[in-house]
Amino acid sequence: MRLVGENIEVGVYPLQKARQIAAEMELDLVEISPNANPPVCKVIDYKKFLYEQKKREKVIKAKATKVILKEIRFGPQTDEHDYEFKKKHAEKFLQEGAKLKAFVFFKGRSIIFKEQGEILLLRLAQDLEEFGKVEQLPKLEGKRMIMLVSPKKK
Repeated sequence: MRLVGENIEVGVYPLQKARQIAAEMELDLVEISPNANPPVCKVIDYKKFLYEQKKREKVIKAKATKVILKEIRFGPQTDEHDYEFKKKHAEKFLQEGAKLKAFVFFKGRSIIFKEQGEILLLRLAQDLEEFGKVEQLPKLEGKRMIMLVSPKKK
């Protein structure tokens, strides 16, 4: 097998000799590439290797972007001031990079105003056009009409 590692003369050794070298250095013999001809082994401290690998994975996971979903709720007869107020919040959420779930909640008999709810959500989508793009057009699910907006990439 081919032996590599720090403070080791790189070369091809028989298995017993490789084990002996690792034992003398009080380190572990780890097979890196079993499919190579001859197989490649490295003399390292295996516990330290695992620790560093976990550390690298943790750093990669920390750098990964987390998708945040913010919700904004409207009623079918939301008046102008409330609409503007919630629109400002929606703009802020999208600028921060969060996804937006805007929905109109129909209570009781207000379900007869489906068109008003859809018009309200489409108007919101049009107003938020410069901050994000519509991922899912308004869709009625039970007593809620839901629309998803994702932020534009910077």
